[in-house]
Parts: sequence; structure tokens; C-alpha cells
Amino acid sequence: MTTELLLAFMAYAFVTSITPGPNNTMLLVSGANFGFGPTIPHLLGVAFGFSAMVLAVGLGVGGIFVLFPPLHAILRYGGALYLIYLAWKIATSGGLGGGDAAARPMHFLQAVAFQWINPKAWIMAIGAVATYTPQNGYFLNIAVVSLIYLIINAPCIAAWAGFGTVLRRLLRRPLYLRLFNVGMALLLVASLYPLLMHA
Repeated sequence: MTTELLLAFMAYAFVTSITPGPNNTMLLVSGANFGFGPTIPHLLGVAFGFSAMVLAVGLGVGGIFVLFPPLHAILRYGGALYLIYLAWKIATSGGLGGGDAAARPMHFLQAVAFQWINPKAWIMAIGAVATYTPQNGYFLNIAVVSLIYLIINAPCIAAWAGFGTVLRRLLRRPLYLRLFNVGMALLLVASLYPLLMHA
């Protein structure tokens, strides 16, 4: 991998990691509702789960879509339904700190598993592998791409959880928290627009 290609990939990794999407929206909400500490397993699940997904796509998992085209539609609409369910859970969540026993941050394995139905994660992973992974020395290159994505992605998503934690101080009143959660739920649903309109 040349220096120019590496720098271009690092810019791609930063832009795709820091911009809004399902992971960042949910980390922002988790930080606001539960605080940074309880959100760490969710954060780590996203970072390591996505990096593992990039590696898996690079090693051929993405080829399943070529062999079985209906899987693309299943992932698109199944992922959309799950995101709508998550948006509903966010919009109806309780007060700060999860006083409701059912309200708790996503744990590590849930966040890892979520990457496989997250449409933005698939787009990011396939883009990284197809555009920034040279064929010469491919296996080393895909390992480097996965590692760099982990190194860049982790602080970007941590910033979203951290911003949510800062907002937590402003959301002490139940009405403000409810408005915030409903707004974030609507943003999560809005993130489905490109996915469903470009089907």
C-alpha cells in the first residue's frame, strides 16, 4: 500500500466514522441516557465488531451477495425493520440512568452483532475493501485496513458517546430527555432514507 493510498484511506475511514449513522446515533443516545462508563461495552462492540467485519468482507464474506442476490434485499429490509424497532425503543425509553429495568445500554456482543445488519457498516466495509485494498500483498493489506479502521473509528465513535454524556447534564428534566430521545429516534429512522430509496 502506497503512502498516498494509505492517506486517502485514512481520510475515508475518518469521514465515514465521524459522520452520523446508526452506530453514532445510538452511542450519542446511550451516552445521554446512561453516561460514558456504561456505554463503553457498546462502544467497544462497535469498534471491534466493525473492524472484524471489514476483515471478514475482505476475506470473502461479501461474495455471498454475488452468490445469493436475494440476501441483499433480506439484509436491507431486515436491517431497516430492526433500526425502526431500535428507534421505537429509543423514543420510548425511560429517564436518565435507565431507571426502567428494561432500559440499559447495548452490551458488547449486541453491538458486534449489530454491525452485520447495519447498512452503513456494510457500505463502509465494502468501500474500504474494494477501493483501498491493493491486490498485491492482499492479506497483509486487508489486515492493515482493518487495523487502521479500528484505530480511527474508535476515537470517532467515542466522541459521539462523549458528546451524549455532555448533553446528559442538559437533559435532567424528563421533558428535555423525552424530546431528545424522540428527536434521535426520528434521526435514526431518517438514516434509512438513502438505504431504501436507492434499493
